Amino acid sequence: MQINRPPLQWLSVLMALMLSMMAQADDGLDSLEKRLKDMYPATRIERVQTSEIPALFEVTMGKNTAYTDVTGRYFIFGHLFDMKTQRDLTADRMEKQQRIDFGQLPLGDAIKTVRGKGERVLAVFSDPDCPYCKRLEAEIDKLSNVTIYTFPYPLEGLHPEAVDKSIAVWCAPDRARAWSDLLRSGKAPASRKCENPIQRNIQLAQRLGIQGTPTLVSADGRMLPGAAPGDRIEQWLAESRP
Repeated sequence: MQINRPPLQWLSVLMALMLSMMAQADDGLDSLEKRLKDMYPATRIERVQTSEIPALFEVTMGKNTAYTDVTGRYFIFGHLFDMKTQRDLTADRMEKQQRIDFGQLPLGDAIKTVRGKGERVLAVFSDPDCPYCKRLEAEIDKLSNVTIYTFPYPLEGLHPEAVDKSIAVWCAPDRARAWSDLLRSGKAPASRKCENPIQRNIQLAQRLGIQGTPTLVSADGRMLPGAAPGDRIEQWLAESRP
């Protein structure tokens, strides 16, 4: 059977048309983003992208996500669900947008603890006077084959002595032991002063949007707030995804 193939010039026209449509889509997104910023100057418009619904655009505003049409006048606040796959598409995208680049964390400003081979990695932002942080330490004891980087993150407004305790731990001869003794038994190390990263850690946590302690960060940048049980942490670590 003979198949009639389109002339090469038609293929060239089709390719040019597709490229033109892609460029127009990009221009449309750029134009809409500019329009939204002009219409709502007090709102931090961070990203505009197409959604799974034609003619509906997803707008990221800090930690908020909404949907709008090409005019930018009408907004829908809420989550978009794919009922066929039973997935919350909005939550998936928000979670990815809020991930932390683990590779950019200043691990030299953290207290390093290795359990077993230490093949998995985990960062923890923790306050020495936070009761939930003390509870988390007992749960972390249940983990194996993990390297833990603990960033002392004192919430001075809640715990006035936490900064001095964090500095004393950092300046102790064995930081990991001093931190463990402080959170597990309340045994504070002798007061010491030295070069320390405590203020840098506070600023780092604020930049990352970490507002409470404890907060765990996985190798793929996901965050888990609160004193989660050890089995929940294991499950969360196993959920690592790109």
